[in-house]
Amino acid sequence: MNQITVYCYSRCTTCKKALKWLDDNKIEYKLIDIKEDHPDEKKLRQFHKKSGLPLKRFFNTSGQLYRELELSKKLPEMSEDEMFKLLASDGMLVKRPMLITKDTVLTGFKEEEWKEACK
Repeated sequence: MNQITVYCYSRCTTCKKALKWLDDNKIEYKLIDIKEDHPDEKKLRQFHKKSGLPLKRFFNTSGQLYRELELSKKLPEMSEDEMFKLLASDGMLVKRPMLITKDTVLTGFKEEEWKEACK
């Protein structure tokens, strides 16, 4: 069995939908509250490498904090190191839900992607 970890925020509707999908499909997972126990810089670097995604896909672009910090303007100028430090500083900046399996990392919930990753 593939050990699955999911970073979620309890008040996020997409996270609730993702967890319901996992439960409905009887997929076991370890749940981590991204606000209380967000990934540190080292973990984020590992997740990024494993995901194959552009680093920008790890940002919660629809979040309040993202908008307050005007990151849509600032990110293009930032170095990768600065982005990792920023992501590690607050779990609310990280795109969620985040699915971590032995083989991959997905940000956001797209049922087809999750179905493939959770096989």
